[in-house]
Amino acid sequence: MKKNVLKFGLFSMILLGMVSCQNKDKEMADKRISELESYVDSLKAVSAADAETNWEKIAVDFDRKSTSANESLATLDEATKTSAQEKIDAAAAKYDELKATIEAKSTQNKVVAAASPSQLLRDRLFGAGKIGDDMSFAWVNKDNILKVYDTFFQAYKDNKGDFSREDYDEIKLMYEALDSRKNTVEKEGLTSDDNTKIASIKFKFGPMFKLNRVGAKSRETAEAKE
Repeated sequence: MKKNVLKFGLFSMILLGMVSCQNKDKEMADKRISELESYVDSLKAVSAADAETNWEKIAVDFDRKSTSANESLATLDEATKTSAQEKIDAAAAKYDELKATIEAKSTQNKVVAAASPSQLLRDRLFGAGKIGDDMSFAWVNKDNILKVYDTFFQAYKDNKGDFSREDYDEIKLMYEALDSRKNTVEKEGLTSDDNTKIASIKFKFGPMFKLNRVGAKSRETAEAKE
């Protein structure tokens, strides 16, 4: 009888020890996974510019926390491990999404940095990639030409104070190329309403451009004398 009691007591101690060990393993896994999740969520508050600048450190910190969380799964039972793995995978998916955004932003910045001043000006006035060195407006048609003129005019007004004398020379060439395209589009069936609205834009743009261009030349001349 005493032997049975001793055996039962010993078994109970072993069982309690195993349960205690399992609980500690789960607590450790929960802690590491929570740290990973919190870290990934905290990246949402970081601006794109700061994230791009500090991405190397962010990547190292994520890898360290991700590795730690994954290593903690080794001692868990299958059911608990599956649930924990899902949380880790979800955090990793959020991180990968942010990484893709930052990489795309970095690529875009590199392209902009490599672009010529003339291309940057064309992009500013007509939209990124719309006009190349060939100054072709073949993509402009009777359905979008009014919007093209309006976009150009609005962008011009918003930035006219920043243009140099060389910029104005480039703008003149672009404007003349757009006007040339308009002559072709008119034959394709440009509506009278759109034609009237375009004429109104041209009427406002012409005098404004001449005045601003003279002002830019005078400003640069004065700055050169200083």
